[in-house]
Amino acid sequence: MITTPAELDALVGVGLGPGSWTCVSAERVATFAAATGWAGPPGLAPEWLGLAMMSSLAEELYRLELGTARLNYGLDRVRFPGPLPVGARVRMRACVAAAEPREPGLLVSLDLTLEVEDAEQPACTARKRSLVLLA
Repeated sequence: MITTPAELDALVGVGLGPGSWTCVSAERVATFAAATGWAGPPGLAPEWLGLAMMSSLAEELYRLELGTARLNYGLDRVRFPGPLPVGARVRMRACVAAAEPREPGLLVSLDLTLEVEDAEQPACTARKRSLVLLA
């Protein structure tokens, strides 16, 4: 849990994780496909499901508990370098890339990687940006 700007600054450049393994179940894929209209190749989960899972999986690695609010500022550098098979086990790694002053708080950038067990390449990488309101 990160509760002060100093604690956050100390984590810049530090790798966090890996997190616990989580299964990309057929049920999860079917629910996502039904909600989004996705119809892809059999045996593969939609890349966007992997991206959607990243935020909840990252919560195991870090929690920003500073400021009065945390706002989703967006994603940069989203890539899908490897497949996401149905039934695969995935886990998260993260690295605090930056914590920059941005009125009225801090713009926090985290590099996230969704690893697939026994795969050479991750299913997804992204830079998540959050605005932490300090006032």
